[in-house]
Amino acid sequence: MERHHEHSHFNKKGLSLAFWLNLLFSIVEVIGGILTNSTAILADAFHDFMDAIAIGIAVVLEEISGKKRTPKFSYGYKRFSLLAALGMALFLLAGAILMTISAIKSILNPEEVNSVGMLWLAVLGVAINGFAFLRIRNGNGHHHAHSHHHSHGHSHNHNSRAIMLHLLEDVLGWIAVLIGATIIYFTGWYWIDGVLALAIAAFIGYNAIKNLISTLKVLLQSVPENVNVEKLAIELNSIEGIENVHDLHVWSLDGNYNVGSLHVVVKSIDEYFNASIYTSVTQLLEKYNIQHPTVQIETTLKNCRLAGC
Repeated sequence: MERHHEHSHFNKKGLSLAFWLNLLFSIVEVIGGILTNSTAILADAFHDFMDAIAIGIAVVLEEISGKKRTPKFSYGYKRFSLLAALGMALFLLAGAILMTISAIKSILNPEEVNSVGMLWLAVLGVAINGFAFLRIRNGNGHHHAHSHHHSHGHSHNHNSRAIMLHLLEDVLGWIAVLIGATIIYFTGWYWIDGVLALAIAAFIGYNAIKNLISTLKVLLQSVPENVNVEKLAIELNSIEGIENVHDLHVWSLDGNYNVGSLHVVVKSIDEYFNASIYTSVTQLLEKYNIQHPTVQIETTLKNCRLAGC
C-alpha cells in the first residue's frame, strides 16, 4: 500500500537552486537594505530568508516523510512536516509583528532612502525570483501528467507548488518595491518606504496566520477539507446490505494523506456477501480521498439469532 519511492516527482534540482538563490539573495538584501536605508528592503530580506529556510526544510522533510514505518512511529513520519510548518508559522508571525513596529516608525519619522539603489535591488529581485520560479515550473511540468495516481507523488507536487507560489509572491513583492522606488525617486516621498514595509509585514502575517490555522486543524484531527463526510455517510448507508454505519472518523496525517475508520453493520453473516460489501466500502472511501481505511464489519444480533449462531 505504501508508495515511498516516487522521489522522481519531487524536483530536487529546482528546489536546491531556489534555496541557494533565496539564501544568497537575502544576504545581498540585508546589505542593500542597510546601504539604501530602506525598511521595505530589510523586511523583504526577512521574507526571502524565511522562504529559503522553508524550502530547505521542505527538501529535508521530503526525505524524512518518505521513511518507512517503525514500531515507534506506526504511521510513518508524515507528521514531521506539520511540526516544521507550525514552527515556521510562529516564527513568521513574530517577524511580521516586529516588522510592523519598525514600518510604523518609518512612516511616522521617514528617513532619506536611496531610491536608485532600491530600484536596482528590485530589478535584481524580480530577475532572480522569476528565474527560480521558471526553473521549478519547467522541472515540475512533465511530472504532473502521471503523478496524481500516487498518494506520495501528490504531496511532492503539492510541496513544489507551494514553493512556486512563494517565488511568485516574491516577484510580485519586488514589483511593488520597484514601483515604490520609482515614486520616491520622482517625488521624494520617503514615507512610501515605510508603507511598503508595512504591506510586506501584513502579507507575511496574513500568510503565517493562515498556515498556522490549517496546520492546527490537521494536528487537532479535524476532517480534511477535501473529504465530504456527510455525503460519504449517505453513500455508505445506501450500499446494498448495509444496515447502518457508525463511528465514522476521518483525519489527515499531513494534509495530503488521509486516514479513515468506521464500523459497518450488515444484515447478513454470509462471508462472500460481506466481502463484496467490504470491497464496495473501501472503493467508496478511496473515491472520497481516504488513502488509509480501517473498516470493521459487524452483524446485527437479531439476524444472528435467526441463523442460529
